[in-house]
Amino acid sequence: MKKELLFTFAAFFFISLSAITGAYAVGQSNKSITVLQNKVDVTGDGKKDKVSIIGIPFEEGANFLKEIFLKIDASNGKKYKVKLEGGYEPHIKYEDLNHDKVKDLFISISTGGSGGLSNYYLYTLKDFHLTNLTVPEPLVMTTQFEENYKASLVIDETGQKYNFDLKDRKADYDRLGLYENGRLNEPTELMVLPYGTFKPVIVKDNQYGLVGVQRVSGAYHADGIAFVESTWFYENGKWNLLHAKVYRH
Repeated sequence: MKKELLFTFAAFFFISLSAITGAYAVGQSNKSITVLQNKVDVTGDGKKDKVSIIGIPFEEGANFLKEIFLKIDASNGKKYKVKLEGGYEPHIKYEDLNHDKVKDLFISISTGGSGGLSNYYLYTLKDFHLTNLTVPEPLVMTTQFEENYKASLVIDETGQKYNFDLKDRKADYDRLGLYENGRLNEPTELMVLPYGTFKPVIVKDNQYGLVGVQRVSGAYHADGIAFVESTWFYENGKWNLLHAKVYRH
């Protein structure tokens, strides 16, 4: 009898699960939409190519695009397609970031998170060869809260060190249990986020590079402590860090 009841329950469970999954799938959309379309010479042949961002909304009318594709109809008749991460509000900027006299495609796609983060991509189609130039990785930082409501930050790539006095947050940190009478309860790192903003900017010899800003928070995301700005220049086939600056929040 127990075995029969077990099989009955199992059958009911899987039927219910299938029904839920089916209903979930029906609610989703598989219809693609053209999010943006531009005509720009991205191959260097002097003729304009059709560049499109195609997205598939999570459901009809939704702002979130569960799938996003970069599509290029080149002037020579060739077609190119690249799958990107899903997200919100894809955008393309056309600038010569690798300094070969041909405009590259710098793509940003918002993740929609509370931190205001985005995913970034960089492609070139010079001479009809699609190449992923990638973008610089966010700076790596060694951070920690210090005794007596202080914190420190070291940019690993440059060795630059910064100290922060956080005594004005004593009440909040005590309430959270981070400190007790100025004594740190346990070793705790700061929160270092990826690039919040990243954009092409003229940075050297009237040529474009990239400038990114990362947010550093304390006990929680809204507890902003600093912004770290890094400036990058593409040279000899790779991204080189020109300089980094830290600004107090």
